Amino acid sequence: MGLLKIALAQIKQTNDLEQNGKRILRYLDQAAQAGVQIVCFPEAQTAGYRVDITSPDAPVQVEQLKALHHTIAESCGRHGMACIVGTEIPSETDACEGKPYNSAMVISEKGEILGCHHKTKLTPLDAVAYSAGREINTYPLFGLTVGVVICFEGFRFAETTRECVRQGAQIVFHPQNNTTRPNDWKIPIHHAMITTRAAENTIWFASCNCAHAPYQNCRTQIIAPNGEIHAECGMKQEELLISDIDVNKATRAMFNFDMAGCADLLFSDTVKPDEYTSALQDL
Repeated sequence: MGLLKIALAQIKQTNDLEQNGKRILRYLDQAAQAGVQIVCFPEAQTAGYRVDITSPDAPVQVEQLKALHHTIAESCGRHGMACIVGTEIPSETDACEGKPYNSAMVISEKGEILGCHHKTKLTPLDAVAYSAGREINTYPLFGLTVGVVICFEGFRFAETTRECVRQGAQIVFHPQNNTTRPNDWKIPIHHAMITTRAAENTIWFASCNCAHAPYQNCRTQIIAPNGEIHAECGMKQEELLISDIDVNKATRAMFNFDMAGCADLLFSDTVKPDEYTSALQDL
């Protein structure tokens, strides 16, 4: 596969599911008009993040969520566009009053809900409001294997992204919500970890934050497989970040420790292949 057009929707988020839903659908239409193939929305975008935006103990809007998920899927199918949308999924034991999962729903370009990734690593504040997931899975979109990790688990736990890559992912989407409290000291750290996830695996890493003034503690960024910033949004403003990415550059060379691939990735401008040919022959 060659070029893939992706979009990250850095948009506002409220505690009003209906208002959030309308915003999602509006940006889906905008992405489709631009020819986007896969669009990603922030963490908990449908119901609002249950740390400061929505109350941690607010009842889960089970039927309203189900209807919104169906509407989003219909829109994706109509546009022939895939989507990763941050949402919440009710607890199996107590759908309304139990702690929901902090989830990312994956919808195919045919409008099929392929599954939901539940955030596996929770911050102490997450754990007040959400149940933890147990699995890392990948999903087929446009003939490509795609991984999903959510916020904290993608930043601080390298093994979550590595598991996606182990399953074949060449691009990992990272819905996040780093907006509600003044933690500016985290901004360069978050950016460094996003860059690392891409570079240490030689994959595309697409991290989508929401726009929630007055604070935003990480940019929305697309990081190339060599660790360079491919595209990014401004801070604290709504923006649909659209970019073409070359999937063929996601060789997973560093993940597999493919020595020839690593040499080409890291030293192609300064090292000639005949300088390390003898080392490859010894493998």
